[in-house]
Amino acid sequence: MVPGGMMPRPDDVPNCPPGLEYLAPLKQLFIKQHVEMFEVITGFETNNKYTIKNDIGQSVYTALEESDACMRRFCGSSRAFEMKIVNSYEKEVIHLSRPLACQNWCCPCCLQTLEVSAPPGTKIGSIVQEWSVRSRTFKVNNHLGDTVLRIKGPFCLICGSEDFNIISRSDKKVGKISKQWSGLARELFTDADFFGITFPLKLDPRIKAVLLGATFLIVRYIF
Repeated sequence: MVPGGMMPRPDDVPNCPPGLEYLAPLKQLFIKQHVEMFEVITGFETNNKYTIKNDIGQSVYTALEESDACMRRFCGSSRAFEMKIVNSYEKEVIHLSRPLACQNWCCPCCLQTLEVSAPPGTKIGSIVQEWSVRSRTFKVNNHLGDTVLRIKGPFCLICGSEDFNIISRSDKKVGKISKQWSGLARELFTDADFFGITFPLKLDPRIKAVLLGATFLIVRYIF
């Protein structure tokens, strides 16, 4: 039985890694960070935890960060991390891995990468930042290393839009990653975020999972 508030398990999808069938009928996801009171009170950042929901508010997955306490303390959002994404039965279905990297986005030696596997141990794709002095751009690669999509962000995040557009190989916008307003109290007293992603309904569930990884990397851990 599916716990209350959880998305029911969809039908099986051919050639789809187990657990990713939940992504097949979706074209939008919302990601809400849990507020940790210990972090609010002490200022010491803890491992982050997130709930991932569909467009009608049903929980699809839970994401659990695993990172070193010293790295969280001294490296902040630049830190290396592993992230488990589990289903409603607490089984890990997606794994994200990000190495330590500086955040000087205009420097070619400080580019960001993230590897996505599903099931854990089986690589299904990666996010690789491209060097550019004009904008923040990322390649969305499949399991073979081929670039299937690109993500293009604004030149200046504080000058307006916080949207990162998802661009097809034919240079058409097919979705976006964006940070959502999370309320004045959250913005002032915590670094807890609320953000979302849209993508084509018929996109391969494996690439949807890679875009989910990109959302964490770009919105929460880089900018």
